[in-house]
Amino acid sequence: MLQATLTKNDTKAKQLIWIFSVVVFLAVVLLSNFKLNISLPFNVHIFAQINAFINATIAILLVIALVAVKNKNFQLHKKLMMAALIFSVLFLVSYIAHHLLAGEAKFGDINHDGLLSPEEILQVGSLRTVYLIILLTHIFLAAVILPFILFTAYRALIAEYPAHKKLARYTWPLWFYVAVTGPIIYLMISPYYR
Repeated sequence: MLQATLTKNDTKAKQLIWIFSVVVFLAVVLLSNFKLNISLPFNVHIFAQINAFINATIAILLVIALVAVKNKNFQLHKKLMMAALIFSVLFLVSYIAHHLLAGEAKFGDINHDGLLSPEEILQVGSLRTVYLIILLTHIFLAAVILPFILFTAYRALIAEYPAHKKLARYTWPLWFYVAVTGPIIYLMISPYYR
């Protein structure tokens, strides 16, 4: 096992993790309600493509990190998980940029008018239900996973590996689900971008 990288201070860690998690959550919620109406010399949906790429990269990092830890390559595991955290920060910046610049797209909005007519809903059929289930579970888990990720990382960084492992059993599959469903959502919604 690796040596501790941080000095244990559970009280301070809990405060920082919860403050950071709440600030990120509120920023995403508040900023997703705004759209900047500015003309840019590029397609703003490039951020959605970047988001899908980042999420796919995180998913790959998580799988390789899992294999590394199963093979007791703890140093590689740590590096891969730190990379996944850094990519998650980049994702957050790109996600906010996309929503500020592009606004909201509606699944099934075939004519790109921002409204869903009964005919459009019929045309996309049950695929809309599948999309909404994936989207809602993705959003819910993305909203609640951050403190779990940070607490799991904290336990590893202070070398409390039994607690880290116990948390990771729940955190890893949820984080992986969020990372995998991100690109799926992008592939499903991108035809309806204006």
